[in-house]
Amino acid sequence: MIELVLGIDLGTQGVRILAVDPQGTLIATASQRLRLDNIDTLPGGWHQQNPSDWWRIVSECLRDLTSQLPAGSHIAGLSVDSTSGTILPIDQSGTPLCNAMMYNDARSRDYVEQIQRSGHELENRLGYTFSSSFALPKIYWLMKEKPDIYNATHLFVHAADYIAGKLTGNFNLTDHSNALKTGYDLVNKNWPDFIEQNLGISSDKLPRVVKPGERIGEVSRSCAGETGLAQGTPVFAGATDGTAAQLASGASEPGSWVSSLGTTLVIKGITRDILLDPLKRIYCHLHPEGWWMPGGASNTGAEWIIKDFPGEDPTKLDRNAAAYLPTPLIRYPLAREGERFPFRAPAATGFLIGKPVSKPEIFAAGLEGLAMLEAFAYQTLSEIGAHIGEHIYVTDGGARSRLWLQIRASMLKRTLIRPRISESAMGAAILAASGTWYGKVSQAVQSMVQEEIQVEPVTPWLSIYEEKYHKFIDALKEKKYIDL
Repeated sequence: MIELVLGIDLGTQGVRILAVDPQGTLIATASQRLRLDNIDTLPGGWHQQNPSDWWRIVSECLRDLTSQLPAGSHIAGLSVDSTSGTILPIDQSGTPLCNAMMYNDARSRDYVEQIQRSGHELENRLGYTFSSSFALPKIYWLMKEKPDIYNATHLFVHAADYIAGKLTGNFNLTDHSNALKTGYDLVNKNWPDFIEQNLGISSDKLPRVVKPGERIGEVSRSCAGETGLAQGTPVFAGATDGTAAQLASGASEPGSWVSSLGTTLVIKGITRDILLDPLKRIYCHLHPEGWWMPGGASNTGAEWIIKDFPGEDPTKLDRNAAAYLPTPLIRYPLAREGERFPFRAPAATGFLIGKPVSKPEIFAAGLEGLAMLEAFAYQTLSEIGAHIGEHIYVTDGGARSRLWLQIRASMLKRTLIRPRISESAMGAAILAASGTWYGKVSQAVQSMVQEEIQVEPVTPWLSIYEEKYHKFIDALKEKKYIDL
């Protein structure tokens, strides 16, 4: 018998499901894109999706995946992750009362200040600031603007909760990573009084909160018929897609950090205690084992490559740039206006100091510039109390460039580790495995995340990059982006 777990990732653009064994080896996968209809007809700032579309493609992907499994396969459990801050009102039977308001839906922006005033004590203790991307302001908007829907609501559920509810028949459960943006108190582990007393949102309409990886039910008979899953298959609480991706990176214990470099640079780690930033550039999720998972997101990432070198072959760009390293240039490759981490500067713009001799040198300077910003991010985290271990896990598109990894490792003076599978669905599978084969999430991460490559610092570059980094910081000071 082949024992497997499934990880279901319900993303903004579609669904991806992985089936993996206890060692994290991929056995089967299925995916399908969502049809995003009527986007252009919504009011400005509105982003919503039909939850029936979610369930339709999850069901289709599950049927596809189960048909691929080797004979004798047994699914020991499954878990679901999805977008953070997405919220959906349902009635007592689990039927949606309207479309889901997505994480990036900003229709509640006029009510955010009231949420902040009511929840300021929670904000201060948890180190974040409520915004329209949070679920709680969206619920408040519904109460004020659509009272008929609010009054008919039995529960407000997150996207992952809805899929788990369709699988099990029980919609009254969420995990504490999804509950964070609905205002759940991660320290006292309850729904705080201000939600009901100050905002008037009934706590009866909020689901019960459990830890990611906790068993929450089993696949129902009706769901088995729709999906191809066996009735009684255990279902475990999931997490937000960001939390799941962090688990899939290989970060498993305090001192572990991961840099995810896509359009933007996102840095997340694990600490023993909550990490509070006076400037609120980061905020913390709660780890299933009681540790904390702080993280911050920059507006700088790989977006500058698309802007400056559209349609060009990344491999060729790297090959041509290698001859210019290290460059004499100082570049901050911000592709748009404004920075949020590791410093807040709403008017910040990218810059280039020095006279480049060619486009490949400009490209090389951009690779270095992102590495300098990343180094500054880890310096900032250290200054507010984080311990950074000797290894940093790296994921997303920016981690595919071996040259860029060498630059980043040299700037950070640390070994970089790229996992074989780093997507959110893998993190969801790890949560399912923590409830089946392993006693702890950290043990599941250590057992299932397979290392693809390690990249060490380039010794001749170390002293050059240290000097270059200090010049970069001086330039940020001169432009008044930072004040150190």
